[in-house]
Parts: sequence; structure tokens; C-alpha cells
Amino acid sequence: MRKLLIAALAAVPLIAFAEAPKTVTLDVKNMTCAVCPITVKRSLEKVSGVSAVKVDFAKKTAVVTYDPDKTKPEALTRATTDAGYPSTVRK
Repeated sequence: MRKLLIAALAAVPLIAFAEAPKTVTLDVKNMTCAVCPITVKRSLEKVSGVSAVKVDFAKKTAVVTYDPDKTKPEALTRATTDAGYPSTVRK
């Protein structure tokens, strides 16, 4: 029982250090038709650590929620660029 308690207490600090999910808005170029947002969304969903993607065709943006311990905004912009839709992080 004592070992279990020690193990449980040792795990608590690891949880405390995990970063909360972050959200970033990407300005996405080359979206010209109704199918483009689907491609952008799929390319972002393939990035490890991404938990949600909402693409707005009218605004030419993608709002991405991700785990900062698993990915970075640079990986998100690379994913859209590799799919043919260059993007930048909105400041």
C-alpha cells in the first residue's frame, strides 16, 4: 500500500507540468473552392497533438487547438503548405 501511495504522489508533479491545450489561428492562402477547407482540415488533423480544427472558407482561416507538448505552430503551417495551402500564424 505504501508503494502505491508513493507512486501516486510521484505522478502528480508530472501532470502539473503538462501544458494546457493551445489554440492558434492560421491565415490560409489558395483556398478557392468548397473542397479546399476539407483538404486543409484533413492536413491539420494528421498532425500529432491536434485535437480540433475549424476551417472558415469565407475568412480564409483555420483555428487549431493542439497540445504544445506534442506539436508546434510551425508543424501546423508546414502541414497546410505541404497540402498546397500555405499558411501563417495570425498575430
